[in-house]
Amino acid sequence: MKVVIVEDELAASDNLAYLLKSVDDEIEVVKVLDSVQAAIAYFSKPQTAALVFMDIHLADGISFEIFERVPMTIPVIFTTAYNQYALKAFKVNSIDYLLKPIDRDELTDALVQFKTQTKEQGIGDDQIKGLLNLVKEKEKTYKTTYLVNQRDQLIPLKTQDIAYFMIDAGIVQATTFGNKKYIIDGKMEDLEEELDPQNFYRANRQCILRRDALSKIKQYFNGKLIVELSPPTAERVVVSKAKAGEFKTWVAS
Repeated sequence: MKVVIVEDELAASDNLAYLLKSVDDEIEVVKVLDSVQAAIAYFSKPQTAALVFMDIHLADGISFEIFERVPMTIPVIFTTAYNQYALKAFKVNSIDYLLKPIDRDELTDALVQFKTQTKEQGIGDDQIKGLLNLVKEKEKTYKTTYLVNQRDQLIPLKTQDIAYFMIDAGIVQATTFGNKKYIIDGKMEDLEEELDPQNFYRANRQCILRRDALSKIKQYFNGKLIVELSPPTAERVVVSKAKAGEFKTWVAS
């Protein structure tokens, strides 16, 4: 069986390809796509794949944009760390919804469901209820406290007190609403996975901001946005054109 993977993280796509082969050695990954635009271009042409595994958060947007641009007749299994898009996923040609990190047994169950289901698009109400229950049971927990150094002590810093994280000279710093700064031991990519996406957003490579810290959003040239935060940042926070739509949707959610 031929499958396509839509995933912008190489480690994640490699791991999924490995799991698929371990579950069924007749599965062939014919294409890995790492962006919304690449997927739109690919699925605009006739395809021989029988199934698509699709991450929801991609580098240049949300994968649901693909369905708005091209007719997707191939069944989709969504893979993501975030469950907030569950209902919307079920409205498109989806047969399952797997939360990362992907469990081999759940992947096996999803493939069995795909092979035994009818050829009709979409899924039934009973399946939706079952998948929603699964999502709720496996709901991801997020970081609430970081231990930070203060002189010769380690103190707990609550994420609810953090206005934003910024990279300064290669070092990640957390700035509180009281404008105090603390060095955080970790990479921005790790923080992005640990923080609740309802409250925090990766505006760009240098900044993860908290919703409550937003002061103003200004239109910038070429479709970009400038974000002003409170307390103010030393460097201008710019959201790219590719992420502007997603960011505005997040702010308004």
